[in-house]
Amino acid sequence: MVRLIAATLLFVYSLTSAADTSITKDVIYGHKDGMALTYDVFGPENANGAGVVFMVSGGWFSIWQPAENRLPFFSRLLDAGFTVFAVHHGSAPRFKVPDAVSDVRAAVRHIKENAANHGVAQDQLGVYGGSAGGHLSLMLGLNAEGQPAGPTGSNPRARAAAPQYLSASDADASLAAVVAYFPPVDLRPVAGPNDRFPALDFDKDLAAAISPILYVDRSDPPTKLIHGDADELVPLSNSTSIKTELDNAGVVNDLLVIKGGGHGFTGADNETAGTAMVAWFQDHLLR
Repeated sequence: MVRLIAATLLFVYSLTSAADTSITKDVIYGHKDGMALTYDVFGPENANGAGVVFMVSGGWFSIWQPAENRLPFFSRLLDAGFTVFAVHHGSAPRFKVPDAVSDVRAAVRHIKENAANHGVAQDQLGVYGGSAGGHLSLMLGLNAEGQPAGPTGSNPRARAAAPQYLSASDADASLAAVVAYFPPVDLRPVAGPNDRFPALDFDKDLAAAISPILYVDRSDPPTKLIHGDADELVPLSNSTSIKTELDNAGVVNDLLVIKGGGHGFTGADNETAGTAMVAWFQDHLLR
């Protein structure tokens, strides 16, 4: 059943009931290049008051699909009572990694500002994602105060084309827990022309600002890393290196190594990783 309702957040959206989960589609958190930036909200019937923000990102491509199609993917979190926010960012190949980081941070600010409308507490929000989504999750958790990307200077047309986010750039974007699957943690060696991952084709001088390994400090939220030791695309060394930084800073963290796991998990490996992800959020988001 689909029905239109007037929202209190200055937009109109559709609410779809699928089994015991309500789906709030296409919540707008900003605009860029004449297009809306959106996230979907999945609300379980047994909501526990905590939320998990999911990065819809692989290779920094943020692929849209009907929200209902994502229900099986989020079933572990929904069954545990977590409200899930599926965030879309400006996608490769048009938009690059700095744009994606700026977008998802704006989405978190919007989610936090409107947390009460979604039935979650502002201080009980976590984030997770895999690969590029893992990178974005770490950037959100370890550098909540970053500023928006976009053109500056005297050209009014360029300034008008910059992202127009609905939340102020100084609004709170901090998160209480992070889970990152096989994340790239340092983009300095890989920024530049790239046929497979066009989002990496940006000015190398910007790479440090979006490399989460450079932002570790003692104030960071509890962080769980999940990585396969047979990952040939994003080697395990990415997670071990940032774990060392987290350890040195005294941040609560853990690294789960999936023996024989490649870049992406299936079968028993996926079950092991998913169970660990939910448990981390239960341990660090529930009061």
